[in-house]
Amino acid sequence: MLERRDSSDPAPFVSSVMTVEPQWIDYNGHLNMAYYNVLFDRAADEAFAALGMGPQYRAARNLSTMTAEAHVRYLREIHEGTPVVVRCLFLAADAKRIHCFQELVHATEGWLSATCETMTLHVDMTARKVSPFPDDIARNLQRMVASHAPLPRPEAVGRRIAMPAKG
Repeated sequence: MLERRDSSDPAPFVSSVMTVEPQWIDYNGHLNMAYYNVLFDRAADEAFAALGMGPQYRAARNLSTMTAEAHVRYLREIHEGTPVVVRCLFLAADAKRIHCFQELVHATEGWLSATCETMTLHVDMTARKVSPFPDDIARNLQRMVASHAPLPRPEAVGRRIAMPAKG
């Protein structure tokens, strides 16, 4: 389900609908891997703005976020013109970090195309160093994490890349 049924139902943050653009298609005829990251990043921008950390946050407080690590899994190819949304599940947040799991899904058919797990850092842009979230933002993050806590944890959370030895 992509939308919240009522305000008491826990639900992940869902991005606005985005469409796969023609220039993002590679020579294999599907979405180039780099543009999955563009879609995930745009959705993260929407989610962070909803938490009070959008462009105005950067402008007013000179604070921002930067991705420290990302793990993308490509599960089903998508093509030009495909409408998609990203579901963002906030798994955890501490004084300086956000752990998020995102799912790129077909906006009308609901099937899963890719996932992206990220660790995002809060940064003081003047010092260009990781810094604690201000109290108001920390409260917003903790509310989001708490609202997502009852949701099932995706099986791919914490997954690593490995090539098992053949016996």
